[in-house]
Parts: sequence; C-alpha cells; structure tokens
Amino acid sequence: MKSKFKIMVTFLTIVQFISFAMKQIFAILHNIRSCYNVGAIFRTCDAVAIEKIYLTGYTPTPERNPEKIKKTALGAEKTVKWKYEKNVGKIIEKLKKEGIKIVALETEKSALPYFKFKPKFPLAILVGNEIRGIDKRTLKKSDYVLKIPMFGKKESLNVAIAFSIFAYYLRIKSLN
Repeated sequence: MKSKFKIMVTFLTIVQFISFAMKQIFAILHNIRSCYNVGAIFRTCDAVAIEKIYLTGYTPTPERNPEKIKKTALGAEKTVKWKYEKNVGKIIEKLKKEGIKIVALETEKSALPYFKFKPKFPLAILVGNEIRGIDKRTLKKSDYVLKIPMFGKKESLNVAIAFSIFAYYLRIKSLN
C-alpha cells in the first residue's frame, strides 16, 4: 500500500510541475450562439490545458444550458474553469491589465495567417459569433488579429474547429 501511495504522490508532483511549466492560455467566447459549439470548445480547452474560459455577451453557459453543453463537452464543463461576464470589453480590459495579450481569430483580409504568428505568453484567444464574427469595436481592442487561411470555396471554418486548430497550435508553441 505504501508503494502505491508513493507512486501516486510522484505522479501528482510530475503533473503539477508540467501544469506550472506550461504557459498560460485563456479563451474568450463572445456571442457564440450554439451550445454545441460552446461544449466542443470546452472539450478542446480541457485537452490543451486552457487556464480559464470567459463567456461573454449572449454565449450560453453550463449553468443556463447544462444538457446541451454537456452533450459535446463530455464533462469538460466541470474540469475547465470558466466565468460569465456580459461585457466583453470588461474582460479584455481586465486581462490586459494582467499582462495578457488578446489574440482575435477572425476572417479579416488584413489578418495574419495563424502559422506566421510568434506567440508571447500569456495570451487569450478571442472568438466570436458563428455568422458575424467579432464586431469591429471589440476587434480594435485586440492586440493581434489572426486568420486560418481557406483554400476552398467557403470563407471560414466552424468556430469550434477554428478555435481547436489555433489552441493546439499555441499549446505546441508554448512547449518549445
């Protein structure tokens, strides 16, 4: 019994060290309408160890829409820290005061392709509405505006898929 305890303590120490060593990434989900997209993003956030999710505007929350969100989050809504704040500007301002850079993912023509971005941590990924994206006023508050280049006929990816691609990219960069 003693050796099992020692192994568990060692494992926890390693996990704690890895968590401490990883650079911080946050998420801001602004005016996302689909509970399923929110749930999928929660699951990605768990997978890449996102520090915290900020749900803003009319984005559904696990408290208000538990059944629909848990359908795609598969428990991640319980393992990832999150906070709801109606005003996205307040969250952006708070994070910037803490030294966190805001990186918007948007389809703007002038946006930098995400793979050319040299991240400096900590940072927050900002994604917006599935149809309209991020409004111009909020976009101006971002430190960087990035895009995922499209090569087919469609102009964008589903918000949860775009978020996942970029979140994994950042997590891999953070480990180098």
